[in-house]
Amino acid sequence: MKTRFPLLAWLPAILLGPVLALCSALAQAEAPVEAAKALHLLDYIGVDYPDTVQGGKVTDDGQYREQQALGAALADLVKGLPANAEQAGLAQGVQALRQAIEQRQDGTAVARQARQLGARLAVAYEVSQAPVITPDPARGASLYAQNCAICHGDTGAGDGPAGVGLEPAPSNLREVKRLDQLSLFDLYNTLALGIDGTEMPSFADQLDERQRWDVAAYIASFSAKPEAAKGDKTWNIADLARQTPAEVAANEGAGVVEAFRAQRAQPPQVKRGPAQLLDYTASTLDKSLAAYRAGDHDQAYDLSVAAYLEGFELVESSLDNIDAEARKSTEKSLMAYRQSLQDGLPLVQVEQRLSEAKTKLDQAAKLLGSDGLSWSLSYISGLLILLREGLEAILVLAAILAFLRNTGQQSAVRSVNIGWGLALVAGFATWALAAYVIDVGGAQRELLEGCTALFAAVMVLWLGVWMHDRRHAAAWQDYIKSSLVSGGGRFGFAMLAFFSVYRELFEVILFYETLWLQAGPAGHQAVLAGGATALVLLVGLAWVILRGSAKLPLSLFFSINAGLLCALSVVFAGHGVKALQEAGVLGTRPVAFFEFDWLGIHPDLYSLSAQAVALLAIVVLYGRSRLAEKRRAAV
Repeated sequence: MKTRFPLLAWLPAILLGPVLALCSALAQAEAPVEAAKALHLLDYIGVDYPDTVQGGKVTDDGQYREQQALGAALADLVKGLPANAEQAGLAQGVQALRQAIEQRQDGTAVARQARQLGARLAVAYEVSQAPVITPDPARGASLYAQNCAICHGDTGAGDGPAGVGLEPAPSNLREVKRLDQLSLFDLYNTLALGIDGTEMPSFADQLDERQRWDVAAYIASFSAKPEAAKGDKTWNIADLARQTPAEVAANEGAGVVEAFRAQRAQPPQVKRGPAQLLDYTASTLDKSLAAYRAGDHDQAYDLSVAAYLEGFELVESSLDNIDAEARKSTEKSLMAYRQSLQDGLPLVQVEQRLSEAKTKLDQAAKLLGSDGLSWSLSYISGLLILLREGLEAILVLAAILAFLRNTGQQSAVRSVNIGWGLALVAGFATWALAAYVIDVGGAQRELLEGCTALFAAVMVLWLGVWMHDRRHAAAWQDYIKSSLVSGGGRFGFAMLAFFSVYRELFEVILFYETLWLQAGPAGHQAVLAGGATALVLLVGLAWVILRGSAKLPLSLFFSINAGLLCALSVVFAGHGVKALQEAGVLGTRPVAFFEFDWLGIHPDLYSLSAQAVALLAIVVLYGRSRLAEKRRAAV
């Protein structure tokens, strides 16, 4: 058998396929996978058989024997599928296909027979053959470079260094004739199931389904001409995923094939409504439950994390602007389901929590609507994303700059400006790497945010206590004489400025990117207007702090600044733990407490404990400072 595309490294995915209510729990977990495997074998036959038998004669004995073996394996798979009204007809179809192979019938006819049978099987067992979210070949390019180029080569010509000496050799993915026999779903399905008898294993445990669709679209670009995409006809994403260029040529004429190839390689980027992202969350949660039912608790947990981070989290901001309570309750239900997996609760309880979570998702979808965001909601979302995420950074920066200006340390201002300037560069560079070079998923994003938030919490606490210790003129004069601002202190300010901005920027960019797709072309101006308004408000806030602080007595200014920074350390501690929980690093333990997201207060034992530790540190450090003052006064 010829290997088509040995691709490496991907996250878990159990292909969709329905299960009848009367089937056993085991059959419910396995049927979708078996149906997908059957489709996979039909794909092989449809692609490989025409080159194996031509004009009624076998051109390759080894390949022909494999076609016969595939037919036998296919019959066993179909026989083992859950019973339904179509199963008997499918079994007869498989038998007819095997007879055609035994009779060495024309390759084109057998390939058509295999694909028609595959279409019937997909409908009978409701195997989804189209992506929930439009594939992004730009993301696929970086994933291909990481995982596939080692065998297939940078250009897909099958000349990668690891492919030398493999038997069979890696396929030439630029071979138009072969790619025309494959649909995007065929490419996607092979990534999940691998190819028996070759060096291409299944990579379903390393890439999620969105990543596989992205790579499939990128592979399709090897045989496409981008300039042909703007033809007279536009196909929807379902047709682009299910049909092959060969089928399009046969049904619609050779004149439109170039346009089809180009569009499936770069699917038209339509408005990505919230419904798509919430559907992704719901379908991934179903796969999580199937994995849990099958006994794979680790995979179930990983899928539940992906369901939240790659779906619901991306519409949180928009939902929050419509109904904050709905956002909170949906988030809690998703976290409760995830925690039930981690705790290993009985299946009945896990199913109940999943049912509650999906009910909340349905309610959220109704609130958001399926066709994207209105102009007003796009504007409000664009405003609040930047305002909410940027407020804490602006408060820290303004406090530092006001302190340096009011104490005559203008030379240190340059270090602070360099710090936040580098944070802007690093934030955009991280986003570019995540989008086009390496794969940074939602879990890595939240882990990065959580760690930087906790680091920032320590830094601002240090600075707050440091300012408190020097709020009196005598202490400040002693500090000036030590000239610490010219050395390590200046570096500390720059570091704090860097992390205060960097911890927010990457997520702000991601949220705006998602909001841009949700708003669609009609809402782009609203998003930009909202962001511009937020920027003006943040700059105004910084100006008010700088202007107002200049009129305050030095001692009062130091006390206010110290109190503000210590309060922010508590806020950062809460945000940091919550980000680690969303990344799946920490579990959740809900408690009866109020929630105030802007202050980092969440009704969770771990989050509140982190803030309690921060408060305790403030009390201890301030108490130490107070005792030191009393000792100095007594001398």
